[in-house]
Amino acid sequence: MSVYLDCNATSPIDSRVREAVLHFMEEEFGNAGSRTHEFGQRAKQAVQRARDQIAAVVAADRDEVVFTSGATESNNLAILGLRSHGEATGRRHIVSTAIEHKAVLEPLENLAKSGFAVTLVPPTADGWIDPTAVHAALREETLLVSVMHVNNETGVVQPLAEICELLAGHPAYLHVDAAQGFGKELPALRNSRIDLMSVSGHKLYAPKGVGALITRRRRFERPPLMPLFYGGGQERGLRPGTLPVPLIVGLGLAAELAIKEHGDRNKKCAEYRRVALDALAPLKPRFNGDQARVLPHVMNISFDGIDSEAVIVALKDLIAISNGSACTSQSYSPSHVLEAMGLPESAIRGALRFSWCHMTEDANWARVAEAITKLR
Repeated sequence: MSVYLDCNATSPIDSRVREAVLHFMEEEFGNAGSRTHEFGQRAKQAVQRARDQIAAVVAADRDEVVFTSGATESNNLAILGLRSHGEATGRRHIVSTAIEHKAVLEPLENLAKSGFAVTLVPPTADGWIDPTAVHAALREETLLVSVMHVNNETGVVQPLAEICELLAGHPAYLHVDAAQGFGKELPALRNSRIDLMSVSGHKLYAPKGVGALITRRRRFERPPLMPLFYGGGQERGLRPGTLPVPLIVGLGLAAELAIKEHGDRNKKCAEYRRVALDALAPLKPRFNGDQARVLPHVMNISFDGIDSEAVIVALKDLIAISNGSACTSQSYSPSHVLEAMGLPESAIRGALRFSWCHMTEDANWARVAEAITKLR
């Protein structure tokens, strides 16, 4: 069986998280909205504990955590939820980047169709956004700035601290898609200038189907979001529907473990990277993205003259990897991220994403290198 190296698409579930999820599915199955008996009270307490665990990762308060089905819904709520405020105030300009996930770019396209102006800042050739370019794109009527934390294809960490500093004094709300970096790169997301932050459970060794939107108060005022749908009033009216307590408990525990084990996890991922690079170095791979800025568990590389699809097929019995974002990989099309970086077509068509985690088993890198060599 091949070794799974596509953790940026989805991660394996931590065994401790799995046990907690099953416990709240099979034994503590109460509805957190039921106030008349202990089953409901215990469920509510479990949800509140999960809010605390998630908030602790980013130095937020528990009542600033809104549970969703994942980062895609959180992104939509953060972006489309500001539509009414933008229309009412005349602030109809948004600044984002050309390397965002489709879960950000497509909601922005939706706003553009209804009269909002959207400025997409291009990245450098190394895959990171120049903070001064974000600042230069601001207008008086800018409503929102949306910049991802870590790019899902290259693993490049974006300079959020510098962007936050340059936004000081401007009223625009700052949204960060933190799906890839939440619990993995801690300091940047604790910046109080970030107003809205999207989180996904299945990128952090928790189940699919659960996530959160952090809605930080600014001078005691919450971001003026409107819900995307209605019925029930849960999550302060922003996200109605019965809370999936088992999934929420799983996400909460995963967040807590991410803080406790952060250092050890990074060390394991860095060592895994070292072993992989030692084996692949003789093949002279091209690295896509600034390697001084990438997280230790991601590697986007191209091999000169070799198409990515050919590599994936050749390695399918050894390792499971991808050549782009999982949201578009069902039918291959060139990466909009790598195109925005201005990479040559050969590098884009040959790009491969390797992504692992602290639980990933060892791969036979000698055989991987041998299989790639045979394609030349």
